[in-house]
Amino acid sequence: MTSRTVVHVLRHGEVHNPDKILYGRLPGFRLSELGVQMAKAAAQGLADRDVAHVVASPLERAQQTAEPIAAQFGLPVGVDDRLIESANWFEGKRVSPGDGSFRDPRNWWVLRDPVTPSWGEAYQAIAERMFAAVESARLAAEGREAVCVSHQLPIWTLRRYVERKRLWHDPRKRQCGLASLTSFHFEGTKVVGIGYSEPAAHLVAMSPTARTAKGA
Repeated sequence: MTSRTVVHVLRHGEVHNPDKILYGRLPGFRLSELGVQMAKAAAQGLADRDVAHVVASPLERAQQTAEPIAAQFGLPVGVDDRLIESANWFEGKRVSPGDGSFRDPRNWWVLRDPVTPSWGEAYQAIAERMFAAVESARLAAEGREAVCVSHQLPIWTLRRYVERKRLWHDPRKRQCGLASLTSFHFEGTKVVGIGYSEPAAHLVAMSPTARTAKGA
């Protein structure tokens, strides 16, 4: 009989980022107090699931988001480097859509290719490493459920890859809110469905940075 497995890919909660920089892979960026509550809400949203495996990006905010889920099921938090945030040339800088940074001629050479893209890790590379991480989680939890904690762009790129859509996209149209779950349903090795939920939506509505979070 073909096993049915679910791999939930969870975006971390809100990050403490008073300087509003694109933090990317920089160390030291932890969850805000509200972000900690978001992580707890995500754990509550999974309380009735059959979670057998929890793994996260090595970055602090992802590890923190995984902790209440792992504790709830009596599991350790594994680390999978393939779940890490995407590399980005603008890391450490204060940039966001609409602030003029992308109209600055000094940045144009970095922005020359939106399809690959030229300013960071290739979408194809992100998609392939993320799917490999999900496949490892599926195997670890075969017949049950797994949780992988990652970051907005990698999660959205993974979803578009699985849905066989073009990988370059408008960042403003990503369906991947803070502490949201993108759930991949497998029958054997085949993805047969994708679900999306926001167990921390009531907290996201309280976040002044929810729509402009940098280095998500």
